[in-house]
Amino acid sequence: MALWDRIKESASGMQTQLVARKNDLKSGAFRDAAMAMCALVAAADGTIDPAERRRVAQLIATNEVLQNFDATDLQRRFDENLDKLTADFDFGRVSVLQEIAKAKKKPAEARAVVQIGIVIGGADGDFDKTEQAVVREACFALGLPPHEFDL
Repeated sequence: MALWDRIKESASGMQTQLVARKNDLKSGAFRDAAMAMCALVAAADGTIDPAERRRVAQLIATNEVLQNFDATDLQRRFDENLDKLTADFDFGRVSVLQEIAKAKKKPAEARAVVQIGIVIGGADGDFDKTEQAVVREACFALGLPPHEFDL
């Protein structure tokens, strides 16, 4: 199987798992961690391309699991995290990882946050090394073994 197909299949499988747990993923900690993860993946290479920002914002708006939350509120949280990363990537990354770590208390939510990172990273068919690296960092922040997600 080609790498492209494996990436799409993995992201699709993660999304299916997320939808199955949609009713369990309604906490504020999950919401905040998910938006931080989306921002971290969008800025994984240290820059935030306007087209990528729009693409991730569109994915957030249309993601079935994230529809548990107000779209305007999600957009605001996503933008705030991106602003932190834009102002100073290294310092912003620390802050965003702290936000992600808030989901650590509930293992199902922590796994869902990582899965959202993989879905966002693989949405364009190229879950590249920098995106994988930031999702791996998030795994450590959440106390989850990266190999559980093939990272």
